[in-house]
Amino acid sequence: MKRALLLLLVVPALAIVAAGTSVWLLWAGPGPFAEPRTLVVEQGSSVAGVARQLERDGLIRGNATTFRGFARLLGAHAPIQAGEFRLRPRMSAAAILAHLQFGRPIQRLVTIPEGMPSVLVHERLMAVPYLTGEIEVPPEGSVLPDSYSYRRGETRAALLARMQRAMREELARLWPQRTPLAVVVSPEAAVILASVVEKETAKSSERRMIAGVYSNRLRRGIPLQADPTVIYPITRGRPLGRRILRSELKARNGYNTYASAGLPIGPIANPGRESIAAVLNPAPTRALYFVADGTGGHVFAETYEQHRANVERWRAIRRARGEM
Repeated sequence: MKRALLLLLVVPALAIVAAGTSVWLLWAGPGPFAEPRTLVVEQGSSVAGVARQLERDGLIRGNATTFRGFARLLGAHAPIQAGEFRLRPRMSAAAILAHLQFGRPIQRLVTIPEGMPSVLVHERLMAVPYLTGEIEVPPEGSVLPDSYSYRRGETRAALLARMQRAMREELARLWPQRTPLAVVVSPEAAVILASVVEKETAKSSERRMIAGVYSNRLRRGIPLQADPTVIYPITRGRPLGRRILRSELKARNGYNTYASAGLPIGPIANPGRESIAAVLNPAPTRALYFVADGTGGHVFAETYEQHRANVERWRAIRRARGEM
């Protein structure tokens, strides 16, 4: 009797110890990997799918079935997030599941600055190491400058499509907000003029004023005479690295706004939100000219005589700096 009673007490105790040991080894205890690891979870992945992935990559003790069982019994009943996750060394199976459900995925960003031409957008996207696939140079003016998140293994084509969709959506949002001072007659024309404004100034406070000057010139049929439009057919938006030649100022190629009045035949860069908004709501001004002021900004003039005086002051500044 005593022996039977002892067995009745010992066997369940041993079973409890064994179960506890299994929980510790296979679920709550340290994982089998000694270095940080990365796990990419695809959109719509289930616990079962992730369990197979963890087993295949050697990130859990036991197998996918064991992980799935413990997850059902002891884990939170929350969906698995999609994304790229950094796993700490020796991370337990329980901690991995919680991290995939509630942790923050690695955020990867690529930034397209305002005014970046499409040839450089293409170069930047092709240089991102964790994107896949090839893309062509996107049409100029089709990409909205911004910072975009992407997932490891995502295609470049998919990321570029999001950038282009963002531009279409931003144009659709801004176009109805145009004022009577705007001279552009279509969203496409707005992008063209905004790209010129973008390349003429890096100062946010000047964009509406420069848009106002160009709007006045377009309204009067005066050539824009914007140097960036001369450079664009030569370099496709890359820096020229030298002074513009007289022959280049006379070239008729659809972009050169010295050789003909009106807008260029297409954008010369990818303009940002502020420049697009500026051409749709230009500053009320009578100015027709502007030139650099030596501080990174510009000085504006209503008459050619005023403009000539401003140009002479700018040349004097450049001579004093040894630039002429």
